[in-house]
Amino acid sequence: MLPFSRVAIIGLGLIGSSVARAVRAKMPTVALTGTDADPAVRQRVIDLGLLDDVADTPAAAVVDADLVILAVPLGAFAVVARDIAADLSPGAIVSDVGSAKQTVIDAVRPLLPENVHLIPAHPVAGTERSGPDAGFPTLFEDRWCILTPLEGADETAVTRLAEFWTRLGSRVEIMDARHHDLVLAVTSHIPHLIAYSIVGTAADLEGVTRGEVIKYSAGGFRDFTRIAASDPTMWRDVFLTNKEAVLEILGRVTEDLAALQRAIRWGDADTLFQRFTSSRDIRRAIIDAGQDTADPDFGRHH
Repeated sequence: MLPFSRVAIIGLGLIGSSVARAVRAKMPTVALTGTDADPAVRQRVIDLGLLDDVADTPAAAVVDADLVILAVPLGAFAVVARDIAADLSPGAIVSDVGSAKQTVIDAVRPLLPENVHLIPAHPVAGTERSGPDAGFPTLFEDRWCILTPLEGADETAVTRLAEFWTRLGSRVEIMDARHHDLVLAVTSHIPHLIAYSIVGTAADLEGVTRGEVIKYSAGGFRDFTRIAASDPTMWRDVFLTNKEAVLEILGRVTEDLAALQRAIRWGDADTLFQRFTSSRDIRRAIIDAGQDTADPDFGRHH
């Protein structure tokens, strides 16, 4: 038995369109509806045939849906929740795909009817590309999807949502929302912030031309530019909504950078070697966990 019969997706970019494609592939009898704030995106989704119905508004998209997935930038959650509240079916589950979770609870829960279940979720998957053409049905396969239900959440609703993501190929984990935000600040948010910073510094550096930066991009800088090519609206909202966790981890990173700076200045080879060895071990552990490939150059084909 399928966990849901009618799924509404609000926001049809990379993640939203990938959810639609994955549901089509894994649960083809599920009715799919959705919408996007951009009329051009709505038209493109119609052209691609990703949904059974593309609505003009979020309110129209969620009618009769038993699962509603918010796949919009975090800064738009409150507006969307307010728009759909009156049209949600009793017993419906409202979830999301955002990479900060406490802000979802704070912004959305007060706006929803009492007879609707809010179960925030975060599929830890994505690429630097955006838009409905960037999506693909296998995006979530063998990736973690973290659910952060509120205290006292309906267990059946949580189980149904976990089954939904499992059917899309994800491995599901249950986690406290604030702990999720701290973990993701370390593993995702701060790396993106560093990438944006390094690429911006290279672009503004006096004495090095933009052409030289592009022409002589070594592997490290090239990979930073891939991360820094991610959707600017999404990442602006991530940093503004997960501010506390990001600033906490950023403070630690700043201290560690200062320690490395001292080691370089004073020729402390042992400190540098120990830190680099520890980092290498983390890389090996990620590969062993199946979260990346050990192939040279990250498996890129040249």
